[in-house]
Amino acid sequence: MSRSNRKTERKSLPAFPELEQIQQLIATSGDLVRSRVLARVKIPGGETLPIIGLAIGSNDKRHPTLGLFGGIHGLERVGTVTAVAYLASLIQNLRWDKHARKRFKKCRLVAIPLINPGGMLMKKRGNPNGVDLMRNADVQTRRPPPFLIGGHRITPLLWWYRGRANRPMEKEARTVVDFVEKEMFESECALALDFHSGFGIKDRLWYPYAKSRRGFPRLEEALRFARLLERTYPQHLYRYRIEPQAKNYTTHGDLWDYIFDRHWKIHGEHGPVFIPWTLEMGSWRWVQKNPRQILSILGPFNPMVPFRLSRVMRQHLVLTDFFLRAVDNPSAWSATNGTPPEKRRSK
Repeated sequence: MSRSNRKTERKSLPAFPELEQIQQLIATSGDLVRSRVLARVKIPGGETLPIIGLAIGSNDKRHPTLGLFGGIHGLERVGTVTAVAYLASLIQNLRWDKHARKRFKKCRLVAIPLINPGGMLMKKRGNPNGVDLMRNADVQTRRPPPFLIGGHRITPLLWWYRGRANRPMEKEARTVVDFVEKEMFESECALALDFHSGFGIKDRLWYPYAKSRRGFPRLEEALRFARLLERTYPQHLYRYRIEPQAKNYTTHGDLWDYIFDRHWKIHGEHGPVFIPWTLEMGSWRWVQKNPRQILSILGPFNPMVPFRLSRVMRQHLVLTDFFLRAVDNPSAWSATNGTPPEKRRSK
């Protein structure tokens, strides 16, 4: 897109601080960040918004890779803000920390900080078509999920709408699938961290599955990873409840279930490790502390008081940095003990 076209787009759209923060991050990062527009989504009125992918570090896709994702639900702005805050902090570290630069010679970070720009601009949970992108994949639960919240095909006017049956995946969801396959599937070890809010009082770290309460093939690695986090930051035990998502509720169409199963089908048990995690921020706590924000459509999902938003970002920066160091040290938690993928496949 030309510079003149970008100016026209900015003038025709209302203020969109989350997207502007990503664009500012790219503009000021120099050659530390590689970026590209993965897709463009239409919103009412004919304008389009970009879904932007970022990459930091090695160009070798076999190297350990951390993926950061946010904004898949348009109301959960805090996820995008937290992801961007971590990226901004990391870039500043890379400017002066020679050890951090050395790590990224053989390590990678990739990100889509804002997956659903149309939904976020329009203050909708789903995308502009009313589809919940975390219910849109071709995945069925093994038992009937909770009514509505588990995904339905009744109407896009209700939350948790999966989209019509036998239709292609929504552009935003398809973009995430294609990005993860291209940027993470070749890695010898890969972790994804998807930032969400809107459930419970306590912060939760969820590993798959959402479709079933049993049968996650990488359970051993997920539990080893959790124990490493607990040993490294014992003072954080009060903050994060680490569990499978299905312990709380099951859903149809979970995007990370779909992506994980595709990776497993390609690589199998002896292939490289890939685990997608979800950070579900306990946003009900913010409502408890500031009950008036329940009157806002964004209130149940985001800290509305500025100092509380800053505190939330600081708290999760430590966790995100742990993910980066852990993916770069798989022998500390992975059952493969860092064995190269080609040797594991020969077993």
